[in-house]
Amino acid sequence: MNSRFLNILFFVLATAAFAQEVDSTAVQKDSIVVSEKNTGIVIKDTVLDQKPYNPLAPSKAAFYSAVVPGLGQAYNKKYWKIPIIYAGMATGVYFYLQNDDDYNRFRDAYKSRLAGFTDDEFQGISTERLIDAQRNAKKNKDYSIVAVVLVYMLNIIDANVDAHLQQYNVSEDLSISPNFEVNSINTQANYGLSFRFKL
Repeated sequence: MNSRFLNILFFVLATAAFAQEVDSTAVQKDSIVVSEKNTGIVIKDTVLDQKPYNPLAPSKAAFYSAVVPGLGQAYNKKYWKIPIIYAGMATGVYFYLQNDDDYNRFRDAYKSRLAGFTDDEFQGISTERLIDAQRNAKKNKDYSIVAVVLVYMLNIIDANVDAHLQQYNVSEDLSISPNFEVNSINTQANYGLSFRFKL
């Protein structure tokens, strides 16, 4: 009983999902081609818009992003990525400027102490701590520069890879579809998947 119910359910779903009945002529619409099979069931295959392959598109996108960050993303029509790129670069620049300001303050106080003055803004902090603070601020400045360069490089790589993927060939030569057959000898259902790969 369970097996028959599953057979009927699979048959109805497969028929509804992959086929429909039409008259004996083939119908072609904007993006859908409908053709008639011998059984009277029509399979709908979506026709993909194929743009001509442009082998220079990835290098163009990478070049544009190298010249002006985000321009390669605009070339690929991925406008939503541009604010992310500029936010990442602006964050790195902000932290660089902040750490540069801290470094200059620590250094000026240290030089003032070496000159014999004791009226700097870091009263109560030892000279050794000022030296450590200078080192940390300089290290953080370097990390900020590395972060900006990394975002810039990722911007170029993203534009290049995205241009490659936009031209990726998706064709009907590679397809997978469910298969339902009834064995005429013992009237049991046979389920299966058919995989097609054509070079």
